Amino acid sequence: MLKPFADESAVLEIGGLIAENRVDRLSIHGALDITRDKSGLKNALALKALVDNVVKALQSETLPDEITLASTDKVANPFS
Repeated sequence: MLKPFADESAVLEIGGLIAENRVDRLSIHGALDITRDKSGLKNALALKALVDNVVKALQSETLPDEITLASTDKVANPFS
């Protein structure tokens, strides 16, 4: 399981939902269908575990009111 805010490289995929770890944020993108079957339950529990771990990590420290996210550098596409 991904440990929120622990590194700059961990990725967790739940169905079509991607959670990308960073030390200052967790980026979540994509789509997830939670169907009314065992597969849907598995996806829902995985999503719940991820959110529970994020909340636990945030509650375990003293947080500032807001952080400023570092801008990302754009690099030239080497394939164009």
